[in-house]
Amino acid sequence: MIHENVAAIRGQIAASAKKSGRDPNDIKLIGVTKTIDVSRIKELLVAGVGDIGENRVQEFLPKYEILKPEKPIWHFIGHLQRNKVKFIADKVDLIHSVDSMALAEEIDRQAKKFNRVINILLEVNIAGEISKFGIPPCEILESAKNLVKLPNVRLSGLMCVAPFVENAEENRRFFEKMRNLRLDIQRNCIYYTNRLELSMGMTCDYSVAIEEDATMIRIGTALFGSRM
Repeated sequence: MIHENVAAIRGQIAASAKKSGRDPNDIKLIGVTKTIDVSRIKELLVAGVGDIGENRVQEFLPKYEILKPEKPIWHFIGHLQRNKVKFIADKVDLIHSVDSMALAEEIDRQAKKFNRVINILLEVNIAGEISKFGIPPCEILESAKNLVKLPNVRLSGLMCVAPFVENAEENRRFFEKMRNLRLDIQRNCIYYTNRLELSMGMTCDYSVAIEEDATMIRIGTALFGSRM
């Protein structure tokens, strides 16, 4: 079933990319494996999805050890407490959910211990939801400028968790705003010379996110079914 689900999602990625004049190869599918057991993650890897997104440090760590031979690309996508950074700083490839400069500074400190530069995304509370983490959109440019002072982190882009909606079109305005925030950084921060990532779009709205220039989509339910 996972193989079929991956094929269906790849097909939708291609359709959405074509609609917006994009190359589907520029869009990375990240499998969200919160509560998913290792055997099913292995199925996902065999199906060609090598990017794995975990939400919780305590769940990530044992999976990381078991799946070492498969060498997945690990994305940490959930809320990250500063006191947990030390457990993942030598293991993850990209941290999506950097929601404060204090957290970025802690990642920088821990990365230095491992002689690493860790790629991070700034999490934007794009809809201003009280229940969500993230930096307000009005503070993103300043945060991006401050990150250059940290030698062991590298800003790779922006991430958001849009509101859960029945109609994906309702989130288009938020994805468009994310695209404009990325443009602001690229226009005003001359030290970010590469195209920055946009991690946005989940099962309910990823097709619209792609049309608004998402480069990473985080998919769980459409791959594995509803979680209990």
